[in-house]
Amino acid sequence: MTRRTVVRWIVAVGPVLAAAAPSAQALPPADEPRSAAEPPAQTGPEQVPPDAATRPAPGGNPPSQAGAPAARGPVLDLAHVKTVEAAIGTLPGQLKPFYKAHRTEMPSLGLEPEFPPRNPERRFQVDRLLPFPFRELPHTEAAFTAKYGDKAAGIGRLPWLVQESYARLVEAMKASDKQRILRESDTIAGLMVDLHTAVNLTENFDGQKTGQHGLYVRLADKLPQALGRRLKLSPDAARYLDAPRDYVFAVISASYVWLDNTLYLEELAKRGKAGYGEIYFEDLARRLGPIVRERLSRAAEDTGSYWYTAWTDAGRPELK
Repeated sequence: MTRRTVVRWIVAVGPVLAAAAPSAQALPPADEPRSAAEPPAQTGPEQVPPDAATRPAPGGNPPSQAGAPAARGPVLDLAHVKTVEAAIGTLPGQLKPFYKAHRTEMPSLGLEPEFPPRNPERRFQVDRLLPFPFRELPHTEAAFTAKYGDKAAGIGRLPWLVQESYARLVEAMKASDKQRILRESDTIAGLMVDLHTAVNLTENFDGQKTGQHGLYVRLADKLPQALGRRLKLSPDAARYLDAPRDYVFAVISASYVWLDNTLYLEELAKRGKAGYGEIYFEDLARRLGPIVRERLSRAAEDTGSYWYTAWTDAGRPELK
C-alpha cells in the first residue's frame, strides 16, 4: 500500500474497525454536550507561535537527532493537559463534580504541573511482530510473552500499562482514596494520549526507517505546542466500557491506521525546507493539525470512559 492511497484505504477499513471494537453502553448526553470531532481534512494555513515550546527527547536523554529540541528541563505537555481538561467535560453529572472540584490536584493540572517521563515502555511496536490489523495479538501480557518470547523484548508495554493503571484506579475508587484516584486518573490520560499517537505503535517510531529522524519529538511534543490555542478538542460523552482490558486493543487498531498518512504528511511538510524551524512547523500544523485534534479528542473521550467505567465497576462510591 502506498502512502498516496492511504486515505481511500482508511475509508474502506473504517467500518471494519468499528465493528471490531468491544461494545459500549452509551450514557445519556453529558450536561455539557459537545460536538463530534472534526474530520481529519486539510484546512487553511495556521499561524504557528514563534515561541513554540520545546522539551527533552523521549526517555530524558539529550536530543541528538535532526528536529530534536535543544532546550531541556520540565516543559508543559500540552497534549496531556488538553486531554485531561476535555476528559472532565465528558463525564456524567454524578461524577463530573468530583473531578471539577479537584482538577488542580491532578498532577498535570497543578500550579506546578508534573508529567511522567516518556520512555520506551510507553510505546508498543506491534508491527515488529505481526501485520495490521493485529487479529492474532494476545490480550494479556502473560499470553503475549508466551507466544512471542524473546521477539517481544523491547517493543514496549503500553497496553499492559493501561490495564495496570485501570486496575489501580478501580481499587482507588473502592477505597474512596482521593489522592490515588486523581493520580491514577491522570496517569490513564497520559497513556491514552500515547495510545492515540500512531508513531507510538510502530518500529519506525522515530522515522529512522524512512529518513525522518527525530520524528517522535517533532510530532508528540513540538507539534501540539506549535498548535497552541488552536489545539481545541471536541470529544463525545464518556461511556461505559464492557471490556476495558480488551478495549485498549481496539484503540491500537484505530490509531495505527493513521500511521502512513502521518508519515506522508510530515514528509510533505519537510520538502523544500532547510531545517525544522518556524516555517516547517507552520506547514506541519496545517497538514497534521486536524489529525492531532481528532486523535486527542478520541483520547479525551476514552479517558473519560475509563474513569467512568472504573467508578461504576467500583460500585459507584460517593466521592467528595
